[in-house]
Amino acid sequence: MILALALAIAVLFGSGAFLLLKRDLIRMVGGVILMSNAVNLFIVAAGLGRGREPIYPLPPGRQVSDPVVQALVLTAIVIGFGTVAVVLGLLYRSYTARRARDAALASPPEEATPLMEPPVDGAVE
Repeated sequence: MILALALAIAVLFGSGAFLLLKRDLIRMVGGVILMSNAVNLFIVAAGLGRGREPIYPLPPGRQVSDPVVQALVLTAIVIGFGTVAVVLGLLYRSYTARRARDAALASPPEEATPLMEPPVDGAVE
């Protein structure tokens, strides 16, 4: 059971890292989502066998998961959902402005333009 969970976490994290290295912006967002889910599973797996009984005592020998870990992961899921929503909104805006999903084509390098032109020699302002 623990080996299967560790393999599932490794596959999720590896798939997310692979997608994050792609040039397509949608795949990058998918990679971030997969890596975030892998980290959440890892945190839950780390707190599975530890903890004290909640309000009422349980029979001896029964394992209880730590509720602090569950609260931490629930918070991470909500924050991750909000972050993905913002990133998808930025991705949509970038796509409508540039009509490109490729990361290299989405943002061409810009030249620096001065805010004010320097005065020409002999010119009166």
